[in-house]
Amino acid sequence: MDDDGYEGPAVLAVEGRAEFTVRARLTGSFQPLDGRYRWYGRLQAHEELTRMVGDRSAGVVLRTSEGDAAGRITEPDLWNRYRIEGMGVPPFRIPFTIEEVSEFGTSDN
Repeated sequence: MDDDGYEGPAVLAVEGRAEFTVRARLTGSFQPLDGRYRWYGRLQAHEELTRMVGDRSAGVVLRTSEGDAAGRITEPDLWNRYRIEGMGVPPFRIPFTIEEVSEFGTSDN
């Protein structure tokens, strides 16, 4: 990702029953109306995950090299890529101060 977000390997724990190594592409934004950070993205298709979850949604924990967060996966798209979303601190680094925001856009993460 250019400015924020995450793209890379992750471990997805589904309802505390199983873990899958997946590739994730994530981003997010602060929602001024409710004062919360909402993050979301897509997970690369994974046959075992599709067999376990199918077309339903499920509670998950997503772990990346930058952090972990609880979220929810929803039904897969036509290519069996699940959408994932969460609220609060995301499983990737986001800038919190004005100094970090100005550095974040100019550094090579």
